Amino acid sequence: MTVRDLSISVQRRVLSVLVFAAVLIWIDTTILGIALERIADPRTGLGATPGELQWAVGSYALLFATALFAAGALGDRYGHRTILVLGLACFGAASIWAAWAGDATGLILARGLMGLGGAMMMPTSMAIIGATFPAERRAGAIAAWSASSGVGVALGPLLGGVLVDHFWWGSVFLVNLPVVAIALVGVLAVVPNPRLAARRRPDPLGLALSTAGLALLAYGLIEAGQNTDWARWEVGGPVLAGLVILALFVLVEWRSAEPSFDPRLFRNGRFSAGNLALAALFFGITGQMFYGNFYLQGARGFGALETGLYFLPGAIGVAVGSGLGARLARRHGVAAVSGSALLVVALSFLANLWFGLDTPMLWFCLLGLVSGVGMGMVIAPTVAAVIAVLPLDRMGAGSAVNNTVRQVGSVLGIALLGTVLSTAYRDRITPFLAGLPSPARDAASPSAEHTRAVAESLQRPDLTSAANDAFVAAMHVTAASAALVVFFAALLLALAFRTRRPASKPPKPDRSILVA
Repeated sequence: MTVRDLSISVQRRVLSVLVFAAVLIWIDTTILGIALERIADPRTGLGATPGELQWAVGSYALLFATALFAAGALGDRYGHRTILVLGLACFGAASIWAAWAGDATGLILARGLMGLGGAMMMPTSMAIIGATFPAERRAGAIAAWSASSGVGVALGPLLGGVLVDHFWWGSVFLVNLPVVAIALVGVLAVVPNPRLAARRRPDPLGLALSTAGLALLAYGLIEAGQNTDWARWEVGGPVLAGLVILALFVLVEWRSAEPSFDPRLFRNGRFSAGNLALAALFFGITGQMFYGNFYLQGARGFGALETGLYFLPGAIGVAVGSGLGARLARRHGVAAVSGSALLVVALSFLANLWFGLDTPMLWFCLLGLVSGVGMGMVIAPTVAAVIAVLPLDRMGAGSAVNNTVRQVGSVLGIALLGTVLSTAYRDRITPFLAGLPSPARDAASPSAEHTRAVAESLQRPDLTSAANDAFVAAMHVTAASAALVVFFAALLLALAFRTRRPASKPPKPDRSILVA
């Protein structure tokens, strides 16, 4: 059976189920941020250090990024619905583990397993859409599926805020369980099981090299944030080793006859530019979500639910921008729409420099709305443009390249921008800790949360104020760094798509795709 054999009503049911399942990924991408302040607090959580929090966020993105291409290849071989079901089950089991993690290490490992489950869901969903929808309707289906990110991003902080305010921090992961259960029923009931007629071999070497390379690179960058001495071998060694291993990974995949992650696709200038722009966007988004939660809950003193509500305009903006951007890009092109929108995102990051401890929250919400619309107008049209250059018979593994690059952006965002935040904070708080006894100074130095805890125990409100001021100053440095990266990505995207290509005739359905 091929796409020609599936009625429009069946296609809509399949898309509805896939969108619902995708919401799970986006909920978990944002919901943890609401709980970070509580997890970092040594009195109410795990007392996690900034490095441990970076790993709690980064391990999810790391496993997500490195397992994506393997999941796509396995879907091509064994059926994409089969891998999607396994991914949902893995996600649910890891959520239970994360909810009752007894220490930061357990949380990090559980989050990595959740990332593995998410990686099994993302490219398989894209491949099912590719096999289910004909070419003339495929872009619209991809845009609708991408728009699910706005729903998940909106629900994550709100659900997380309610749960953290009324229960313990681990409850934010239990919300995944009913979503997993409903999605499993829907997938098994209505989703087909497309696979390639000619099965490709798994790529365990590529998976091992990509995971090791990214893990070492992230470790070195995060380690740099724990000590300002970037010349230490604990920083330079892992970073250099990670870059070498990633270069070896690209070489191995380039020389492979059937690569899971095909670097040859980057010979297409638009594919490269679109992917790099998306990576830069997710680099900035992940970093902003990381410091934004600490700004609202820590420095400003808002509750978890209040924080979720303040993030809501940005999430609504992503949902609105996704649909609006897809429509405008068809009329005016990716360069004009997504390139301009990415520039707006860069300016919104830069506007964080004007936020302080008494900034009216109306400005925070308005800026979040504008930034969210810009993000949506970048993500949906750019993903559709990147996917459009992929051959249908590589939809599973080929689309994983796009998703992998975005997740790599998230890994580097949390590792590098989190390190910038930690380093800048310690540079500014150190003079205020000089007069403390050595044990108190060591306990207060890792983060603003630890400084506030020590200040409370010593009854030093002046130290609390110093921690808040130092954090805001560090946030400004981090926001400016993110803005610079996104600004150059906007220029790259606009240049690559500055001329519009004439529309080509839709390709005939590919009979090598089987739907079980």
